[in-house]
Amino acid sequence: MEREELRAGSGPGRSAPRAVLLWLHGGGWRGRSTENGAALAEHGLLVVEGGYRFSHEARWPAQLDDVRAAARAARRRAPDLPLLVGGDSAGGTLALQLGLRGVDRPDDVAGVLAYWAPVDPLDEEWVRRRRHDNPWADLIGHEPAAGDAATVDATVATHLGNGVPVLLVHGTADAAVPVGQPVALGAALLAAGHPVHSLITHGGHALELDRADVRAVTRAFVDTILDPPNR
Repeated sequence: MEREELRAGSGPGRSAPRAVLLWLHGGGWRGRSTENGAALAEHGLLVVEGGYRFSHEARWPAQLDDVRAAARAARRRAPDLPLLVGGDSAGGTLALQLGLRGVDRPDDVAGVLAYWAPVDPLDEEWVRRRRHDNPWADLIGHEPAAGDAATVDATVATHLGNGVPVLLVHGTADAAVPVGQPVALGAALLAAGHPVHSLITHGGHALELDRADVRAVTRAFVDTILDPPNR
């Protein structure tokens, strides 16, 4: 397991952070991407990096167990703040799993920020692109298949319904994760009663989190969750 790091951040005009964000890195569940989520501190968040075992170390759902443990540690370091979970690519998938299923209760995550996350191992376009190098197969220990218990459990849309708000951000030219995946997931989330913010924008995989459009939708999502207009 990787050590966790805490970064303090506060939004413009704020003297204290508004929430703690557990950040889960990408890397195809095989390694660690360079994105550490630090840019999100400007939205008034304490950003805590959480680690998890890679697919060559343990099979699914060991990674869910790991990020739940990381979320508990983040909560202990900021017990009076709401807990948000976020991540990029494979880390975004884990953030969605964690937010939709909960840490210790189904409703104990205040929001999920998922950037260019793969969510469906059986998506036809994904299967076509990754036929000879499929990270999902490494994660669950075999090729995904319809009706297979591990495939079903690892599929994000299996776990909808707790109402957690979700942010989905994706580039239309993403060569790693088909853009149809967040589009389909967003529709399913809305149908299941989840508030959804979605940005489908130009660009490929691993966009900059401080890019103007990504930054703006992230700010709107965080503000809506933490400072709802009808409160």
